[in-house]
Amino acid sequence: MQGAEKGTHNTLDGDGLTIGIVQARFNEGITNALFDACRNELIALGVNEDNIDHVTVPGALEVPLALQAMAHRGEYDALIALGCIIRGETYHFELVANESGAGVTRVGLDYDLPIANAILTTENLEQAIARQTEKGADAARVAVEMAQLMSDLAVDDGDMDLLMHGEQDPQ
Repeated sequence: MQGAEKGTHNTLDGDGLTIGIVQARFNEGITNALFDACRNELIALGVNEDNIDHVTVPGALEVPLALQAMAHRGEYDALIALGCIIRGETYHFELVANESGAGVTRVGLDYDLPIANAILTTENLEQAIARQTEKGADAARVAVEMAQLMSDLAVDDGDMDLLMHGEQDPQ
């Protein structure tokens, strides 16, 4: 590939982007802090507050289904998953962490849509509190960067014809 290197955005610019956020309510003190940090960072990056859609679901296992419904609408440049899973004394932690993570990834791949996964998985409440603000802001940066990258990598109709029919570009 020749030309400008793609995916090296030194300046994150959220102007004109529409972002959807799905927040799990379980461990609500943590997830509210994640959301606040995420929303504030999106706005600081230039995303118009009116272009940020926010929905809540009961817990991390419900996040992928809500992401899927939002992705299906085709209105978003990127989505963000927010949640908090704290290890307990049972296998439930692994189940919720693994299944929610796999679901988030699947939705992104199925819809060719970037999803910043900020579902915290921690050993205890103290670790969650220590990460909540930075992880929320980081999710916003990831969403904006990946939306920009996907726009850069988008194949226009003319390029798609070349790819599908094996014709050479006359240039």
